[in-house]
Amino acid sequence: MACTPFFPAWLRRLAPMGRRASQFLNSVRQCTLSQVESRFGSLFANPVLRPPSGPQRQRPYSTRRTFWCFLWQMLNQNTSCREVVEQLQSVLALHGVCKLDPGNSAYCQARARLPLPLLEQGLGDTAAAAERLAPGRRLLQNRPLKAADGSTVSLADTPQNQAQYPQPKSQKRGCGFPILRLSVLFSLKSGAVLNVAQGTFYQHELRLFHTLHNQLVAGDILVYDRAGGHYVLAAQMRQRNVDLISRVLKRQINFRHGKRLGKNDRLVVWNKGEEKPAYLSAEQWAALPPQITVRVLKVQVQRKGCRTHQLTLMTTLLDPVKYPAVEVAAAYLRRWRLELCLDDLKTTLGMDTLRCLSPQMVAKELLAFLIAHNLLRWIMAQAAREHAVDSDRISFTGTLNAFRHFATAIGQSKTAKTRRHLWDELLRTLAEDLVPERPGRREPRAIKRRPKPYPLLNQPRHQFRENGRPCFCK
Repeated sequence: MACTPFFPAWLRRLAPMGRRASQFLNSVRQCTLSQVESRFGSLFANPVLRPPSGPQRQRPYSTRRTFWCFLWQMLNQNTSCREVVEQLQSVLALHGVCKLDPGNSAYCQARARLPLPLLEQGLGDTAAAAERLAPGRRLLQNRPLKAADGSTVSLADTPQNQAQYPQPKSQKRGCGFPILRLSVLFSLKSGAVLNVAQGTFYQHELRLFHTLHNQLVAGDILVYDRAGGHYVLAAQMRQRNVDLISRVLKRQINFRHGKRLGKNDRLVVWNKGEEKPAYLSAEQWAALPPQITVRVLKVQVQRKGCRTHQLTLMTTLLDPVKYPAVEVAAAYLRRWRLELCLDDLKTTLGMDTLRCLSPQMVAKELLAFLIAHNLLRWIMAQAAREHAVDSDRISFTGTLNAFRHFATAIGQSKTAKTRRHLWDELLRTLAEDLVPERPGRREPRAIKRRPKPYPLLNQPRHQFRENGRPCFCK
């Protein structure tokens, strides 16, 4: 009933705005909100997200419009739903098209109707787009490098979220927040998020990463932190013809044993343990070989002004000629740059705290954040390619701020030539305003600004008030 090409007599009833119905999209496209759609729409393969080709009944919160509103909301640091509605209200009032309900209930209901597969497909589309534009790196025979990492985010304290993602047991009931644990798979080439697994605070990140193994294809190289440097993950990756680079977890490596490949570089044999991990089935555990050969090497990390730090790495890249120890160490050290992607997501975009009130909407909000992150990585990759600069030196925060400001100017331009010029100017600005090279730079995890002298909420809020605690009200 939405598309009525064969019932022209019904168009007046189905679209009471008449000819202004076709003007609705044109007016909305001129706002900052719609620059997200005009610039990124070609990256998505799903036809639902493209502008309609024929006469259709135009609704403010169609699936396509809600999707782009959702992304605009994430690109504005997860601003409130009411601000999204006000953005549409201001544009519609400017063009005198129609009035929009000032409440945010319709928009929230439209977000709840968004299909989860639509967002999952959007994450894959944006990751592939960023990967195509990202400049390549001559490292480890140019094989695809992927990195995995885990993190946690807090959720809104609602009964539904608490039931699905319970808070840590160390916090008193009614005083904490639900915790969602993530296992994220990145591309070391573009920095885009390839996929994500979700679990509770009490699930280890390796248990979650076990569900992402199908995202790795033969020929990939996985770079993991210390949590992945053990027999089980190395054996699982070899079964998929995927190689692993990681720090050694617990084993004490005796560099007098095994086959010597070079200084502090040896082949050793790791035997299968007796204890099965809880996240593996009996069939999966039995399918692992009784022993595997891995390569272990010591790496000296020298930083100006600091003592020399020594890392013990393991890898399944056994050929020292094709995969020199220097390149293996460089690939692992580059992984730290990708860990900053989680900082970009949680600090810059505001993903540290998800606001949705139900687990179903939490999953959609998380995917919307990751899609927004990939879109910014796509802009960074495009600027790096067109202006021949290192993508690592393009600021993520600067890209976000520049896109928001240039999108406003693009929305006010009247010709396609001017819009193309502004987009080229955006890429040039990003390429010229590079982050200074600061090798080995580290910042303390400490807060300089002192907090207010308020007591901690160690009881439920209603009990805290009933007990006569000070409220610090003037």
